[in-house]
Amino acid sequence: MSVHFEERSGVVPCPTPWGSWYQTMEEVFIEVNVPPGTSGKEVKCTLGSKHIELHVKGKEIIKGRFFDTTVSDESTWTLEDKILIRVVLMKTKREAGNCWLSLLEGEYCADASVQDQMQKKLTLERFQRENPGFDFSGADISGNYAGGGPDLGSQ
Repeated sequence: MSVHFEERSGVVPCPTPWGSWYQTMEEVFIEVNVPPGTSGKEVKCTLGSKHIELHVKGKEIIKGRFFDTTVSDESTWTLEDKILIRVVLMKTKREAGNCWLSLLEGEYCADASVQDQMQKKLTLERFQRENPGFDFSGADISGNYAGGGPDLGSQ
């Protein structure tokens, strides 16, 4: 569909004490900075449809219930260059109106400015999917874009 939209348009990260998280219409990405030289054996990550538990070298990094549900058997984590854990969660609700306001219930909330930028990005991603012949990756949007923007198909 909108292959590589986020690569062209960039991501809107929400900073956290351990790294950051960001989202597309379909996925939520979690990037956790770990001490250089961390091995896969030192990482314990449990992903459920509604929760995550991540420990590195026996230390709890993230634990809690997701803001919304995910498809647990389509979620995964990788250790990259022994310095970064990347968790990829597949959203259950895959539409522009499903903009997560926080990673976990009540934790790692995006501030108002980041929330606004995330919603704009998801709305532009929706427009890209609906209009594959156009490139919305560098576009800006104003007006009614909350909740995924207006339904242009019914006009």
